[in-house]
Amino acid sequence: MKKSYIIAMVLIAVAFAAIISTVSDSGTYANFNEASSHEGKVFHVVGKLNRDKPYEYHPEKNANLFTFYLYDNNGNERKVLLNKAKPQDFDKSEQIVIIGKMKGEEFIASDILLKCPSKYADEQQKS
Repeated sequence: MKKSYIIAMVLIAVAFAAIISTVSDSGTYANFNEASSHEGKVFHVVGKLNRDKPYEYHPEKNANLFTFYLYDNNGNERKVLLNKAKPQDFDKSEQIVIIGKMKGEEFIASDILLKCPSKYADEQQKS
């Protein structure tokens, strides 16, 4: 075989391995019940903030711990411990996606994505 064929096959194998490892490390979307039944596995949980319960953020004690309560899309509520600072515009969020793992009855989130109201929504309604 020619050297160019061998090099091409090696590059394809490396690319394939990179794609497989990326897919296996990515989490899947679930609700709290499913995440509870697979404790330790990374999940994306979509939900809404429970505005009736207070959230806690004390940057003077621990700037990388923010706790709040979230309802998933099935209406199940869990306490969420986010290992990051409180996100800007958290109070304005319409929908929240948390990424992390269940540990007991709490969800330990490593990242958070917020869907805030569009700044263009008011302009569209006025038109």
